[in-house]
Amino acid sequence: MKQLHSIILLVFFAFATGNAKAQFVTSDSWTATDALGRKISDYKTAGERKKDKFVAMFYWTWHQGVDDTTVQVGNITEIVRKYPEAMKNYNHPAWNKRKCGNFYWEQPLLGYYRTTDAWVLRKHVEMLADAGIDAVFFDCTNGSLTWSESYETLLKTWDKAQKDGVNAPKIAYMLPFGASENSLVSLRQLYRDVYKPGRYKNLWFFWKGKPCIMAYPDNLTESAEDREIAAFFTFRPGQPDYVNGPRRNDHWGWLENYPQHGYVKAEKNKFEQVTVGVAQNAGPLNDGHCSAFNLPGTYGRSYSKNNGFDPRVDGYLYGWNFQEQWTRAFELDPELVFVTGWNEFIAGQWLPKDGWSGYPFSFVDEFDWEHSRDIEPNKGWGDKGDVYYLQLIDNVRKFKGMSAPEKASPTKTIRLGKADDWADVLPDYKHYGGNTFPRDHRGRNNQYYTNKMGRNDIVRAKVARDNQKIYFYVETAQKLTP
Repeated sequence: MKQLHSIILLVFFAFATGNAKAQFVTSDSWTATDALGRKISDYKTAGERKKDKFVAMFYWTWHQGVDDTTVQVGNITEIVRKYPEAMKNYNHPAWNKRKCGNFYWEQPLLGYYRTTDAWVLRKHVEMLADAGIDAVFFDCTNGSLTWSESYETLLKTWDKAQKDGVNAPKIAYMLPFGASENSLVSLRQLYRDVYKPGRYKNLWFFWKGKPCIMAYPDNLTESAEDREIAAFFTFRPGQPDYVNGPRRNDHWGWLENYPQHGYVKAEKNKFEQVTVGVAQNAGPLNDGHCSAFNLPGTYGRSYSKNNGFDPRVDGYLYGWNFQEQWTRAFELDPELVFVTGWNEFIAGQWLPKDGWSGYPFSFVDEFDWEHSRDIEPNKGWGDKGDVYYLQLIDNVRKFKGMSAPEKASPTKTIRLGKADDWADVLPDYKHYGGNTFPRDHRGRNNQYYTNKMGRNDIVRAKVARDNQKIYFYVETAQKLTP
């Protein structure tokens, strides 16, 4: 029997008397195994970081507006679990439609938040940066709404995060799917408000040398302002269809059925862009075109064209649809993968007279655990609520490659109280400062969120060892609290 040796753990805390200097943070050295037992790719499997590879995320800023603060948020999953008969009756009292308005397919991990909540937006920018996302495109495809209250808060919050060392994704906007009057109104408003005055230019997503916008330039006029707009952006108009692929040379997609098309021919017969979706609100009853998500056979999370539907009760957790779409993206090897999406969560309830084919009503863009396309972690799956987030990270690493990890430094005996002893200890695990501020903001409907748990702002950690001891170093931005 081998002799057991005791290990002594010694911890050294260091702190700065003022705010610590911002430091660049990379998550490439981080590892994880999800609740299904799947380990995310490391440097050995993902390989060296590739040149000119980008991943963009569809992002929803429209969680704002006026609510009835006297009623509970409507959660489709909870309603149907408790009242299964409600799916056959539009007038069932569980829908409480005149008060609830839109419904959530599930509760996000951070609650039924508004996208004017800086605390949530700071969490989002860190999670997206940690996943290797290079850009987010805001959903402004309905009417002429650009959700300025939300994007103003987001730009301010993400600008601060960038100064704190977060590799914040750059921002862009997706306007209506056509050269409509609404699209033109939005395009001019965004140019006047954000782009012409150069506000938050450090956060703009540039493509081919100019700020990128998914909008149609077709109905710009010959006015001086419109000529400025036409010359200012790289336009990539959004193609809404899930089946037919690009209809013009400058089209980009946002969501397609497998096998997805390549968009915009680039050099060496490659493409600029390919879409990757978690699921598609489409199916055989509508020849693969956009339809209600609660129709039978729609292409949910557990679906893949090559293998059909996973028959297990929890088959929606395994990401077959998402992975098949990533496999197609790897085949086409574009410059940019556009992922749908991060945080839509809301589903409208529509009647057949509204033009949707579900009966007695339709949930169109989101519906339930199987029929939804949000990657942001949710509460409803318990410890499995982040499996799609970790699957995203795994595939982003495979697509973009990774930075080589720091090699562990040799064994070393540390003298506690001697901070200089740590100077040559590697790896150096860095983290962002400035993210321990409290939360105090109204959510949707009757929800209100406070969180004052953020105290010690940890910005660096190291581990050293000799033959008898393991030493831990933890550095905080300011003095430790009691």
